[in-house]
Amino acid sequence: MASLNKEEIARYSRQMLCPEIGKSGQLRLKSSSVLVVGAGGLGCPSSLYLTAAGIGRLGLIDSDVVETSNLHRQTLHSESTIGQPKTDSAVDRLRQLNSNVKFEKHQVRLSAENAAEIITNYDIVIDGTDNPMARYLISDVCVLLKKPMVSGSALQWEGQLTVYNYDEETPCYRCLFPQPPAPGTVTNCADGGVIGVVPGIIGNIQALEAIKIAAGLKPSYAGKLLLFDGLSGQFRKVELRKRKDDCISCGNNPTITNELIDYNKFCGIQCGSAKKQEIIDPEERVTAEQYKQVIDSNEPHLLIDVRPQLHYDIVKLDNAISVPLGQIIKGNGVDKITELIDEKWDPNSNEKKKIFVMCRRGIASQKAVVELKKRLGAKIDEKNLEIKDVKGGISEWAEKIDPEMPTY
Repeated sequence: MASLNKEEIARYSRQMLCPEIGKSGQLRLKSSSVLVVGAGGLGCPSSLYLTAAGIGRLGLIDSDVVETSNLHRQTLHSESTIGQPKTDSAVDRLRQLNSNVKFEKHQVRLSAENAAEIITNYDIVIDGTDNPMARYLISDVCVLLKKPMVSGSALQWEGQLTVYNYDEETPCYRCLFPQPPAPGTVTNCADGGVIGVVPGIIGNIQALEAIKIAAGLKPSYAGKLLLFDGLSGQFRKVELRKRKDDCISCGNNPTITNELIDYNKFCGIQCGSAKKQEIIDPEERVTAEQYKQVIDSNEPHLLIDVRPQLHYDIVKLDNAISVPLGQIIKGNGVDKITELIDEKWDPNSNEKKKIFVMCRRGIASQKAVVELKKRLGAKIDEKNLEIKDVKGGISEWAEKIDPEMPTY
């Protein structure tokens, strides 16, 4: 049976003085284990406070390496650990805080093939992921193995948190979201941005909920959803529906049992092929190198940057003109581009008028090409227009052409 030595009593004394914890609660913490999925904006603060609180065993799973763009919110990492696996960077920092904790690193991507084998070894799971495929996977496995799942999310100024699968009445993730969102409709912080403090707040509360569960206390957000608005400074708590009898994961007659499903396919994501991002024909696209040749030759053309204005303001090519995709879809952006064409070339000229479209990674720009061709219609032949997408967008330009260009 676990016991506390002199150093541990001194270390944890302040929280042991809380009557809800006491010595017995601290012993429960020492005997408990938590798996944190994702050593990122949510996983860093939750891991930090679980370690400080004296959890007995902490597992960290993440397949990524530390990048500069992580540092404003993923506070276990540092400039000196850029390029290192996140699990190594995080555990090295956590060991400096509390050497009493046993740390376990899983430098892999959680998948249907390995999730059950990993999760079965822990009492509580903290979900710090940012995509629906991972949430469905973690939820399904937690239901099968009867593990509580403390789930959080953060985007821009807002955060959410709830505890799934805590008891017989608490819903699982599928109870609330039986059908996945349409592909491309979920924005993560890499695309939508996030104020670094927000995942810090949510991650700390995830740790608090896990500490309560491990210490034998009931969590505050089992069957309830915390909504945090960092811009207004407001917290709200929403009551969630109870576990659904017809849920295919945790209901009375579940269909997801020992055989897990293909979560990418379920969420409408194609994997294993670069063509998954190609929605226009190859002849409608140019590489960054090919577009560089157009610039070097001083060939008359227009470069339309279809990223949102916020993105355009961060970094852009010198000759780029901002016309966000949203404006093109609404129609007023097409009018602007038509005016630019008439300003650039003689309207009566028969020469080829080349229009290149660029975005961040080459996805929105393809949509813009489709939309422009649809809306311009007969004008494409009348004005002798050639509209092409620059593959890979700003990201590929920075990688292949201009390594000094900032990336985000």
